[in-house]
Amino acid sequence: MGNILTTEDRIKHFEEFHKKADYSSQTCQASRCMSCGVPFCQAGMMISGMASGCPLNNLVPETNELVASGNYEQAYIRISKTHPFPEFTSRVCPALCEAACTQGHCEDNPVPTKENEGAIIDYAYEHDLVKEPAPKVRTGKSVAVIGSGPAGLSAALYLNRRGHKVTVYERDDRVGGLLRYGIPNMKLDKRTIDRRVELMKEAGVEFICNADVGKDVKPADLLKKYDRVIICTGAKNPRDVAATGRDAKGIYFAVDFLKEVSKKLMDNDYDSAKIISTEDYSFGSLKGKHVVVIGGGDTGNDCVGTSVRLGAANVTQLEMMPKAPLKRTDKNPWPEWPKVLKTDYGQEEAAYVYGEDPRIFKTTVTDFVKDKKGNLKSVKTIELESKFDKEKGRFVMEQVPGTEKEIKADIVLIAAGFLGCESYVMDGFKVDKTERSNIAADDKDYKTSVKNVFAAGDARRGQSLVVWALEEGRKAAKAVDTSLMGYSNL
Repeated sequence: MGNILTTEDRIKHFEEFHKKADYSSQTCQASRCMSCGVPFCQAGMMISGMASGCPLNNLVPETNELVASGNYEQAYIRISKTHPFPEFTSRVCPALCEAACTQGHCEDNPVPTKENEGAIIDYAYEHDLVKEPAPKVRTGKSVAVIGSGPAGLSAALYLNRRGHKVTVYERDDRVGGLLRYGIPNMKLDKRTIDRRVELMKEAGVEFICNADVGKDVKPADLLKKYDRVIICTGAKNPRDVAATGRDAKGIYFAVDFLKEVSKKLMDNDYDSAKIISTEDYSFGSLKGKHVVVIGGGDTGNDCVGTSVRLGAANVTQLEMMPKAPLKRTDKNPWPEWPKVLKTDYGQEEAAYVYGEDPRIFKTTVTDFVKDKKGNLKSVKTIELESKFDKEKGRFVMEQVPGTEKEIKADIVLIAAGFLGCESYVMDGFKVDKTERSNIAADDKDYKTSVKNVFAAGDARRGQSLVVWALEEGRKAAKAVDTSLMGYSNL
């Protein structure tokens, strides 16, 4: 996990667990980057269907060289050439750059580029280097950005710098989208988002919250009012679990659970004690409750860490896929993304509190068991095994008879991923959809099937990483700028 607080300290509150950068340590570590012969860290290539290296194509060796010499101001200038928001990815990115690090391959210990990135942006804010001046010349063109998550913020930033008038519509009460309500505060302090948004406002970007386009705001009105529209609403349609007893009281989607806790924290001025002790949640209090999280990804891990902080008696995390190996196999060579076991902060915390890793692999839920009042009391599970399906031409997970078990559960949090952009947004704009229920738009011009409407981020590509959303926002901004001006210097 890198430079973070100890498990014992961090589970007591919802404050961000990342420690303040140790500049001398970062300088020493960055110098290791200079021993690299061929850098893959900045390539951002797709290998075997997965990204290897930074999708933003950050100039990693050049930036690390400046950190190695202690020149953090120039390092900030350098990283800003390719990266709109280092303060976000330095906290939540899985560090694709480090996975592709040549030094990591040779020494089994990559250069901590993600921590270096955090040190650079922290230094820049501390020394008042982060500026977002209003453009000196306005083009007279206007753009509406639908959604203020990472893709929307990235697109808005670049289009405003170009001189276009940008208005961002956000359906929630605060700006940030996934960053605000999909990621817990201990991973990304929401004041970090506020700080950047204030700079963007001062530079001329307008944000309109509590404006749900497709419901409160008519898409047709936006097409009349603005020269271009970019849909950056994310892929927020959660995948459900079709099991007997799904109507039991006590089953919640992870995104709703995490949003409610984050909102409660912000409404209480970031007072962790108040939100830990309160019972005023839709799910009641977690104190003394047995929690089952369905889904082994990042969102599932966030649910585990949040449940630990809210005082759950126990947390179990169910993962359909097999347990990954501890090291790369011969079929997963460097610099491919490493398909190895990842133990994240939530799992570490659960193991510390409850005595064991909360994950159960190759397992799914078959039944939600209710009591006489309709309240959830347990879940029935069954093990899975991978078998090749000749008709489908691929491996599928099948249930193994005789492996049924029952797990006590007062609360279930479904973190099984997302199925695509919400239909009312796509239907409102009448854009074409893909087979996976995303907005149909390629990664060259980001145009949808509707004139003057573009799409970027998870709404276009499906559930993905923050760093990919930032890159999509940047490229979509360039495509929109080109369509407006005939060329683009973004």
